[in-house]
Amino acid sequence: MRVITQHTFGGPEVLTIVDAPEPRALPTEVLVRVEAIGLNPLEPRLRAGEFPLLGPPPFVLGWDISGVVEEAPQTWRFRPGDEVFGMPLFPRAASAYAEIVAAPALHLAHKPASLSHVEASALPVVGLTAWQGLVDLGGVTEGDRVLIHGGGGGVGHVAIQIAKALGAHVITTASGSKREFVEGFGADEVIDYTTADFTETVQDIDVVLDTLGGDAVERSLGVLRPGGHLVTAVAEEDTELAAKFEAAGMRFSGIGVDPDPVALRGLVDLVERGKLRVHVEETFPFDRIADAHRRIERGHLRGKIVLTV
Repeated sequence: MRVITQHTFGGPEVLTIVDAPEPRALPTEVLVRVEAIGLNPLEPRLRAGEFPLLGPPPFVLGWDISGVVEEAPQTWRFRPGDEVFGMPLFPRAASAYAEIVAAPALHLAHKPASLSHVEASALPVVGLTAWQGLVDLGGVTEGDRVLIHGGGGGVGHVAIQIAKALGAHVITTASGSKREFVEGFGADEVIDYTTADFTETVQDIDVVLDTLGGDAVERSLGVLRPGGHLVTAVAEEDTELAAKFEAAGMRFSGIGVDPDPVALRGLVDLVERGKLRVHVEETFPFDRIADAHRRIERGHLRGKIVLTV
């Protein structure tokens, strides 16, 4: 099979397609013939060596997959031929930039029939991040006022839909060029961060979901209601910032996304009920992985980038 590997840290050009032996599925695992791979902003940073999540090269990046089960030894969850998707093993290496992936059956779900493999592969990381931030950590309930920083991005546009499905009033920050995009996913209010200061526009927020980091996190302290909750997918290890929120009587939580099968089934349920869809801005064929990374690094994405196999 073909895999995309790298033998050194560096730019997109270090990504190389090589032949490799097929993985072997252990008991409770399945072999998935991959149809599409969702790409995430984390992966170019790992490729460049910005932090050592996977240790030194060589390694194979990737976590988001959608494909067809080829082998399912000693597991009752799936059978050969089943269409599945998921985010196996994160944050350990899943080696998903590959034609075949071995994954724990528990980390996968049946692909909703309404989603193509391209769409399904785009959902797990961003969907699980948004779900764990809003449902598990944020505890969002009907009537809550929710502010989502970065509503036009991968996590953001999915988070808008999850918050709406929970019955929240959803406010999001986004550039003016993305106003129609985020409104199309259900945002009740849109703040153009290029022309307006969200701290002067909103107040009495129950939950802030941060997907951007930077000074927006600390400034969010001023828009939360007493006892409000900030959940961040970016500044989760900032203990000094956490202390500021707690001293002000607010809650501060960081998301360390994991392959939670309960949350994955929750995403499937929303998709099947017509309450959740994922936007893929562009697809790239397997052999153009370097171009796909370059597109991610240019930023200002609407939704996700997907690699087709």
